[in-house]
Amino acid sequence: MQPNDDLLDTAPDDTRIGDLQAAIKQLSVTSTRKAPLTAENILSALRHAAIQPVQSSTQDQDDIRIPHKVEHDLEWLLASKAIAQTHGLIINLLLEQTLPLGCNIWYWDKVLTSSSYLALYSVQTSPARIWQWGKTIYHEARRKLRSVETLQSPDHEEAVSMSRRWSRFYAIVKNSIRDRSSVETQARVLSPLILYRAEVRFKQKTLRRLREMSACGLGVLVDEGMNLDLDDGNLRRIKSDKDEWKTIVSRSVSLMETVLRNLTALDLGIRDFEDTVFTSVEDDTELSQVNAADDESPQSPALIVYRLQLVLEVHLPNHIANSKHMVKEYGRPSRIVRYWLLAIALLLSSSTLLRIAVNRRAQLVTWIRDLGTTTMDFWYNWVLEPIRKLIGTIRHDKDSEIAIMSKESLEGDRASLERMVIDFAKDNPSTTNSTPLNEAELADVRTKVRKGDLTPVLLAYEKDLRRPFVGTLRGDLIRALLIQIQKTKVDVEIAVGGIDALLKSQELVFGFVGLTPGVLVCLGLFRWLGGVVGGRKGRRQQKSGGQRTRLLRNIDRILSASAPSSNGMLSYKDHGMLLCEVHVLRQSAGSVMPREIYAEFLEEINDLIELRTGVERQIRVVDRIRWAYAKWMI
Repeated sequence: MQPNDDLLDTAPDDTRIGDLQAAIKQLSVTSTRKAPLTAENILSALRHAAIQPVQSSTQDQDDIRIPHKVEHDLEWLLASKAIAQTHGLIINLLLEQTLPLGCNIWYWDKVLTSSSYLALYSVQTSPARIWQWGKTIYHEARRKLRSVETLQSPDHEEAVSMSRRWSRFYAIVKNSIRDRSSVETQARVLSPLILYRAEVRFKQKTLRRLREMSACGLGVLVDEGMNLDLDDGNLRRIKSDKDEWKTIVSRSVSLMETVLRNLTALDLGIRDFEDTVFTSVEDDTELSQVNAADDESPQSPALIVYRLQLVLEVHLPNHIANSKHMVKEYGRPSRIVRYWLLAIALLLSSSTLLRIAVNRRAQLVTWIRDLGTTTMDFWYNWVLEPIRKLIGTIRHDKDSEIAIMSKESLEGDRASLERMVIDFAKDNPSTTNSTPLNEAELADVRTKVRKGDLTPVLLAYEKDLRRPFVGTLRGDLIRALLIQIQKTKVDVEIAVGGIDALLKSQELVFGFVGLTPGVLVCLGLFRWLGGVVGGRKGRRQQKSGGQRTRLLRNIDRILSASAPSSNGMLSYKDHGMLLCEVHVLRQSAGSVMPREIYAEFLEEINDLIELRTGVERQIRVVDRIRWAYAKWMI
């Protein structure tokens, strides 16, 4: 029914308006919201709004409440926000589904390019093949047995014993196995791996077809869905026709529904898929009724919300289930299939390994204990202790000073030498004068001794050498020898003191030298552990530059090999493939580029994915990215 203006001008319901505003707030994008809305969040907001269609005209007019114009506008705003969120949700879903398909296709490429990988694949999938073969034989035997029982009369069947029936069933199974084996033998007559190669090629072809369909659907949704271009020309047109955006929003619901419904129909070609989508949207009866109805009709937002709920509750889950089923059936095998052989080998050898561990338990415990003790001793003796001594050297700690001999030892030996020479000079004044030495002469001798001059002792020594026997009996010769030995000791201590001073001047260097072995060993050990623990991360970082280069190559190949339309723009499929590659490139570049460089890079990305610029300009953007950001692309 078409309500008149009087009905639309009824008094507004404040509670209803509050509910609609709360639902709109749930669907709004805020700076604090990090994660995008899920389908459950959108459905919750729509259920909270509770937009109900107006009842039929056969109902009593008094029981009908037509929404106020404010409520009607809020319902349209809620519907448009929900459609925009759903549109973004489906685009993200298609991106997440399309990107992993490339990994599965590359996996099959690796299997096809190597006979060893193909043979390994045949072994990995052999249990599933045997199970499927057994099920086929069983069902075929059951079918033949029923056909035989159907041809015979019921009385005859009752007379046949149970053993006879089992014998008949066994014979049918045996014949089925023989027939099946002969057929498979004929199929394998050329090569034992030809069937596996054909199967892998079929799976790879199916995945490529699925990726092309997903990319085409992604391109259709990005280019045609929610196409509210707010440039100057479109903005003036929208202002002149205020309800055009409602037509675009309602058309987007039908577009999303049709794309999700036909995206996994791989029997359709790309062109057939596009024709099916646009034909279904144009022939949508309910959508035509909404567009043809009065823009103030309360039926419009309710119908659009109903169709949107149908997309979120039915078509989106069905598409996700179908996509997962196809990826599971045609993608690379699961981990159980790929690693069951290794798991069985480990299981069979586990008893042997356990026996070895039990028999050598004492040795293993000793090795572990010794390893722990050695590690702790190395840490304390070669790392912590040198560090402590180095810190003490920096602080001029007396306990940490390097010294070959103490200062007091040299001073004591030098004072002893002075006393010995002075006493010898007093006892033998003939070496200097014939008279006893006075204080001035003793002070002069003392000064010479400090400088290393032992002239009185050496003169007496030379004199006694003329008559060594007499000098020995008198004791002067031996006494002179002992003084010279003391002098030699002092000279040695002076030399050692010089070496000691040199060592003290390089005390910090020796501290670092003592710390170096422990630091080098720890550094090497930590780097090895880091390589073992973070090996995959390091390899991923090492390959990231090559990955970005390959992404640029893929983007360039998509643009170069594309067949542009008459206006020079990409097809929907090529645009979807371009969006997938650009999405991965943007994520990879964000982890290595500085923030300001990344902001400029995003400008190039926006120019690259802009469809209306044309293929030639997009190719020039790729070239500019290649030379302007070469530092981060390699």
